[in-house]
Amino acid sequence: METPTAGPAHLAPTRARDRIHHGTARIHAVLDEARICHVGVVVDGWPHVLPTLHVRRGDTLYLHGSAGGRVLAAGRAGRLPICVTVSLLDGLVLARSAVRHAVNYRSVLVRGLASAVLDEDDKRAVLAAFVDRTAPGRSGACRPANRRELAATAVLAVALDDPGTQVTLKARTGGPVDDAEDLTLPHWAGVIPVRTVEGAPEPAEDLAYLSAPIGF
Repeated sequence: METPTAGPAHLAPTRARDRIHHGTARIHAVLDEARICHVGVVVDGWPHVLPTLHVRRGDTLYLHGSAGGRVLAAGRAGRLPICVTVSLLDGLVLARSAVRHAVNYRSVLVRGLASAVLDEDDKRAVLAAFVDRTAPGRSGACRPANRRELAATAVLAVALDDPGTQVTLKARTGGPVDDAEDLTLPHWAGVIPVRTVEGAPEPAEDLAYLSAPIGF
């Protein structure tokens, strides 16, 4: 696979430029809040987009999956051109006219070169961070991966602060933007907030240890 040498800046978003942001803190906040990302790569001439887990440590984004999977396994051959997206839905925007309906959202796009994490200590540290994203402190309250499990798990790293990495946040906030002639129509308009919340822990049927997990 031929690795691109030029950065992807020429493919920056061109529509709704007022919704585009590049602030590092805001980008990190969206990456940290989102639980699932979608990873796109080209394998054997075909695009593949798959959902997977991610975690950010400093200015590096890590991706996690099976070492036998086509997407993450492609990273073993060298630095892998990759596109990662995360999206958070914040609200449904209902307008007076059909065409003005929208959603409030926050999304981050990351395009760059990913490298496989091969050092065992680094890999274990990243995998512990993945587990702690599930529940704070959980990596210290479960059995760590053994050598076989570690070998079967692939981890890719993308440097967010690399000059060749494109990182863009796009967001919409606020209410509907109706045309002036529609403001007096007899239709409700406004925002229906959307929130993702965690419920109470549901213990496994064969659980012998009855205390709730750390963080809940």
